[in-house]
Amino acid sequence: MSAIELKQANLANLPGNVTVPAYARETLVPSIVHIGVGGFFRAHQAVYLDDLLALPGQEHAQWGYCGVGLLAHDAAMRDAMRAQDGMYTVVERSAAGDTARIIGCIGDYLYAPDEPQAVLEKLADPGTRIVALTITEGGYYVNQGTGEFDAQHPDIVHELAHPESPRCSFGYLAAALALRRERGLAPFTIMSCDNLQNNGDVTRKMLLAFVALRDADLARWLASYGSFPNSMVDRITPATTDEHRALVRDSFGIIDAWPVVCEPFRQWVIEDEFPQGRPAWEKVGAQMTHDVLPYEKMKLRLLNASHQALCYIGMQLGYTFAHEAMLDPGIRALVRRMMDDEVTPLLDEVEGIDLARYKDTLIERFSNPAVRDQLARIGTEGSARIPKFVLPSVREALARGGAIELLAFTVACWFRYLEGHDETGREMPLNDPYAARLRALALQGGADAAALLSLRELFGELSDTAAFTQAVSDALASLYGLGARAALEQIVA
Repeated sequence: MSAIELKQANLANLPGNVTVPAYARETLVPSIVHIGVGGFFRAHQAVYLDDLLALPGQEHAQWGYCGVGLLAHDAAMRDAMRAQDGMYTVVERSAAGDTARIIGCIGDYLYAPDEPQAVLEKLADPGTRIVALTITEGGYYVNQGTGEFDAQHPDIVHELAHPESPRCSFGYLAAALALRRERGLAPFTIMSCDNLQNNGDVTRKMLLAFVALRDADLARWLASYGSFPNSMVDRITPATTDEHRALVRDSFGIIDAWPVVCEPFRQWVIEDEFPQGRPAWEKVGAQMTHDVLPYEKMKLRLLNASHQALCYIGMQLGYTFAHEAMLDPGIRALVRRMMDDEVTPLLDEVEGIDLARYKDTLIERFSNPAVRDQLARIGTEGSARIPKFVLPSVREALARGGAIELLAFTVACWFRYLEGHDETGREMPLNDPYAARLRALALQGGADAAALLSLRELFGELSDTAAFTQAVSDALASLYGLGARAALEQIVA
C-alpha cells in the first residue's frame, strides 16, 4: 500500500477503512481555544467535538478549536499540525482490531513563544467563548502540602515581574482577561480538562490568587463574572511513538507526523456552567451534570491511583508497558486489593455506576495489550500525581480508621523509583518538574524514607502522621532490603 500524506486536499483519496470528517472544515469557527494540545486532548475532547460536528444540523454550530502551545517542545506539534492542515489520525486499539479516523475540528494552531501577541489577541477576541486546558496536574501551581497557591514557583515569579511578557498559561490567561475587561467583553469560560478533583474549583482558586497579585480589580471582576466548570475526563492514551507512526502508515496508508493511539473507552462528565454558550456535547455521549464530584472522586481514586500503584513497581520489575505489568500476578493483586480494600470503602454511591463492574472494567482496560501504554508516561510528574491521586485516600482512611498499607506501599514504590535505576541497573526515566530535588533526596535517604517524607509541600500534615510515615518507611525498607519482587509478594500475601 502506498501511503498518502495527511492534508486537506488528500482526504478524498484516503483508504476506505479510514473515517474522514463528515462536515465542511472551512466552516469551522474556532470559538474554543485549547491550551496544551497533547495526545490526551486530541484523543478525547477533540474527538467529542468531531463527533458532534458530524451530526445533521451541527455543521454550522459555530464551534471549532484553536490550539495553543506555550512550551518550547510544542514547536514540534505546531509543525505537525500546520503541515497537516490541523488534522491528525486517531487509532482506537482493542483485541477486536484497530480502527482509524481523521479528526478535523482544529482549525488553527498558535505557538506562543514565536507569536505571543497573536495568542493574546485570540484569547481576547469576542468570538472566543471557552478556553480549555490540559496543562498537566502540575500546571496549576498548587502547594500540595497546603492546598494554596504557590506564589514562589519560578513561573509565577517571572509572570509577576514581567506581566507584559507572559510565558505560562496563567500569565496568558490573566493578560487576555485584562484585555477583555478593557474592551468591555465578558470573561471566557475557563474549563480544566486535567486530572484534578474539583478541577474547575482548583483552577478558579489558583488563577484568582495569581490575578489578585497582579491586579486586584481584575481579580474582583473575574471572581464576579468568570465561570470555571468542573469536569471529569477519562481515556487511556499512550504517548505517540515511531511505532504508532509506522502503524498508521502500514495499516491505513497515511503519512501522519503525529497520530494518536488510544483505547476505545472514553468518558466525559461536565458541570453545565457555560454563560457564553457551549457545544451540545451531550448529543455525543458526554454527561452534563451539576455535580461532577462523585464521578471525579471515583475515577481519580480508583483509576489514577491504581495507575500509580502499577507503574512504579512495574518499572522496578523491568516492565515497559501497563499490560505487561498487569500480567504479573503480584501487581494485579496489588491493584485489585488496593481498589477493593482501601479505596472503595471511602467512596459514595455514584448514580448510574456499578462500582464492582467499574473496577472490573479498569482491570480490563489496564490489561489491554493493543494500547501498549508506557509505564514511564503513567509515572510522569509523580510529585503532582501522588498528592492528588493517592494521598487523599490516605487522609480519609486515616480519619476513618481504615487501612492504608497498600496506598503507603505505592508511595514507597515512588520513592524507590526516584533513585533512578531498577535492580538490574537499568535507568528509569524521571520526568518531573522537581526531578533534581527529588533525585537528590532519594539518593540521600536510600532505604530511609525520612528525607522524602520531609517534603511538606507534597505531604503536608502527613509528614508528621506516625501511622503514614511508619507504613511508608517499612515499605521502602522492604523494597531496598528484600528487593522489589519479594517486597511485592510480602505486601500482597
